[in-house]
Amino acid sequence: MIKTLTLLILSGFGLLGAPALAAPSLADRLMQVDRATVWTLAAAVPVAGPAYHPQGMVRIGQDVFVSAVEIKAYPSRLAGAPGGRSPGAGVGHLLRIGAAGERLGDLILGDGDAYHPGGIDFDGRDLWVPVAEYRPDSRAVIYRVDPKTLRAVEVLRVADHIGAVAYDRQTRTLHGVSWGGRRFYSWSISRAGRAGPPKVSANPTSYIDYQDCHALGGRKMLCSGLADYRSPKGGSLSLGGLEIVDLRDHRPVWQAPVALWAPSGRPMTQNPVFVEASGGGVRAWFMPDDDRATLFAYDAAPPRN
Repeated sequence: MIKTLTLLILSGFGLLGAPALAAPSLADRLMQVDRATVWTLAAAVPVAGPAYHPQGMVRIGQDVFVSAVEIKAYPSRLAGAPGGRSPGAGVGHLLRIGAAGERLGDLILGDGDAYHPGGIDFDGRDLWVPVAEYRPDSRAVIYRVDPKTLRAVEVLRVADHIGAVAYDRQTRTLHGVSWGGRRFYSWSISRAGRAGPPKVSANPTSYIDYQDCHALGGRKMLCSGLADYRSPKGGSLSLGGLEIVDLRDHRPVWQAPVALWAPSGRPMTQNPVFVEASGGGVRAWFMPDDDRATLFAYDAAPPRN
């Protein structure tokens, strides 16, 4: 009994009697990243087969799930149409990719002109995948997908383009962002999986246009994306960034640029991004290029005190 009690005490306290420190959360680790952070390349995995135009990404175990749109015809300008654009044509995909870049599965998602998947999230059991029309102010279908079987169930329809979603497990609330992340949506999800009426609010910032979002826990979500800056003299720069949003009021609590570019010249945050804890810092996964894609992993070490 004495030995057991001693082990319990030592497991919860340090040698001097202070409580053992819990590992920092992913949000806390991310908030150590800033414009001076050094990112180190950890892996560059070529993806087998066409990746189309990747949009959202999560890692479950060693596998990567990527939403992507196969574009058959780009939308064109069309007066009076949603977003001032024609619908175009395409096919929505949810790809399952192995650790070596091999193709393990391909689920087709969408409904008519809604063929453009967006940023995706994982709630610990299911993937959440929005598929919208490829134009602003249009419509979207949001699916719940079993990652083991790639079986999809439609959860709700939205009269807007939903470009990314994040699921807050703490409150069983699904959060979505519109085209470019200009509007926030939130839906309460019942235990039976049904969505309540949406709450809508405007995004108070425009630092980046959101591409992919993931819930972090602690009522926060991480969104990645980029913004294009153009000079009147003809030059341009695409700069990527990360942003943590407080899900209680949808206001940013941390922002940082990501000054990383692929060999193609695209910002690493051009397409999907997934970030996870690694060592004492974070590892970020990027897939910036279309079709012949490479999955890049970069590590950001914590700053030295």
